[in-house]
Amino acid sequence: MFLSATLSFFAALCSALAAYPISSPNHQNRTTVASKLMSALVTLNATVGGRLHASVPLDKPCFSIYEGRHVPVDPVACATVQSNYTNPAFRLEHFSAYMLLQSETCQASHVPDQCVLDYTSPSDTEAYTGVDCRLGNIPSYYIEVANAADVQAALRFSNDTGVRLSVKNKGHDYKGRSSGKGTLALWTTGMNSMSHDAAFQPEGCSTTYDAVTVGAGVLTEDIYRFADQVNRTVIGGYHQTIGFAGGFALGGGHSILTPVFGLAVDRVVQVKVVTPDGVYRTANGCQHPDLFFALRGGGGSAFGVVIESSHRIEPRMPIQTAALSFTAANKTDLAEWYALTVNYSFQWANEGWGGHIPGAGLIHVNPLLSNAQANESMKAAADFVRARGGSAVVEELPSWWAFFDKYVLSAEAGVGNEVATGSRLIPSEFFSTESGRARLSALVAETLSFASPYVRAGTPWLFKGEPGATSVTPAWRDAIWHLGLSVPIPYNTTLAQREEIYRTMGEHNQRFRDLTPGSGAYFNEGYVYEPDHEVSFWGDNYPKLLEIKKKYDPNELLDCWQCVGWKGASDPLYQCYIKL
Repeated sequence: MFLSATLSFFAALCSALAAYPISSPNHQNRTTVASKLMSALVTLNATVGGRLHASVPLDKPCFSIYEGRHVPVDPVACATVQSNYTNPAFRLEHFSAYMLLQSETCQASHVPDQCVLDYTSPSDTEAYTGVDCRLGNIPSYYIEVANAADVQAALRFSNDTGVRLSVKNKGHDYKGRSSGKGTLALWTTGMNSMSHDAAFQPEGCSTTYDAVTVGAGVLTEDIYRFADQVNRTVIGGYHQTIGFAGGFALGGGHSILTPVFGLAVDRVVQVKVVTPDGVYRTANGCQHPDLFFALRGGGGSAFGVVIESSHRIEPRMPIQTAALSFTAANKTDLAEWYALTVNYSFQWANEGWGGHIPGAGLIHVNPLLSNAQANESMKAAADFVRARGGSAVVEELPSWWAFFDKYVLSAEAGVGNEVATGSRLIPSEFFSTESGRARLSALVAETLSFASPYVRAGTPWLFKGEPGATSVTPAWRDAIWHLGLSVPIPYNTTLAQREEIYRTMGEHNQRFRDLTPGSGAYFNEGYVYEPDHEVSFWGDNYPKLLEIKKKYDPNELLDCWQCVGWKGASDPLYQCYIKL
């Protein structure tokens, strides 16, 4: 079965063979390359204990045509997929199911190169009747990574054959960096170890920390529950299925507790990683400090594949929670709400509030105030909401886990859809000065005809970390808001329509860039076609990051879209990205 499955792999690789290390692209050479690849794959599969698999689209059971061939439909399996299409727990169990469909589709293709359902109505037969289900941008093969040796074997395979690699954890990447047509993927989701050490000592160091050590595949929900059981608090993301130690932390990692306790990269004290040169290294402040710097914000898989990491934690603590929501009567009503939040966000940041403003409402938490203080702080916002018939609750919960369990699991971002996103870090001057507030509020109001901004008040405003210790853009440290824009992409759009969606997103995102010259954007949630991305995502840190990249990846084995040292949009690895 393994050998027959390799045929689909080679079919997917044919379009990219010109990029492989062969002297000429004639048929004989291609046949020779294919034969060598098959042999190398068989060897690789044996090396990784049979955990090399051919990818199959999640939605394939619904389709009667697959890669141009007629195949039987599986109604039972199809119904299971349809009923769970937007269920994150279901999607993370399947390698080919990404949380956002742009990772599965080849968006740049003139003809449909995908295998997706209509995410607004998964049972709609029009999406799959008589439609050719294709692998799209999903990697052709993947390894279920169990240890560092698996990663080292994949790196050797890539170096020997020229087959490109991609790295996937849970598939939350907004920018498609964890997929790639024709690649061999490293799926790190299965490494789920967790431990707590109140006196954790990074290797080679004398300092100790109250810390948790987790495998790369540990879920946020699981680490939050685990920490609560040992009377601790972990600073992490706002979704149950985010991989806590993977791309989330590598790219920065904001939390609604970040205003007080810092970004995820501020909390990391040690990382064990296989670097692209094939060496399994332990990076911390005392050994490989340059690599440690790069891993704390350098982003993507550019600097290696994380096996495990250790993170500082806090005591279990009561959390003040403000949950406000209303129905806006019109865009003017919504603009007034945003203006109110702009006017109060500087005060809220200084008081330790962090949270989300997803439109007509907010969800904020505070680990510093009493409940009486929290109610007084949120009075103006609560009065605004109640005057419009909305709900305003300000309550104390016993722990972060209690908050997460009550609020986040029912309100986290949706999955199984396709979206175009943009982001900008909004500096403090737009909240601390009257002119700044007026300019930001006016631009937000003008943007409402396109999209309602989704605001994350999750910047490290009160956190005093070691200057220069992390490699995220310094713009994080002076920002109050991480403002995001998002618009849906229908499953059946044409290439021209997709181009227009991204172009329009870029134009609106540019207006926030123009408002905030010298600021930056969040690497993990930025506009996928971010101009001058090196400055937006890393600022003055980029030259140092590029130097470190060259040191640990001399053969340029690992690459990802707009990551440090990427080869550029013309690289065949990025054939599914639209060329705007």
